Amino acid sequence: MGSATLWLAVLAGSAGCYAIKLAGLSVPDRILEHPRVRRVAAMLPVALLAALVAVQTFASGRELVLDARLAGVVVAMVAVRLRAPFLVVVLAATVTTAVLRL
Repeated sequence: MGSATLWLAVLAGSAGCYAIKLAGLSVPDRILEHPRVRRVAAMLPVALLAALVAVQTFASGRELVLDARLAGVVVAMVAVRLRAPFLVVVLAATVTTAVLRL
């Protein structure tokens, strides 16, 4: 990929991001205050984070992989369910994954 093509891609991506931001800012308040829109907006970050965790846990390239990462996520879920502090959740998941990779 040439330098000019790369810069065109960067500029096109920047323009697209700006257009999406502008479109979001131009939505009328009456639409944003609708209860259904508020519920979806509240759940969207959780859904996106869950999708990211699933991809990072179960995928390696184009393959489905079940390895030590899965055990780490399960331990983290149990720790969260037990209402452990965030640092404890992260450390428990990290230690579990590291021990299983030995």
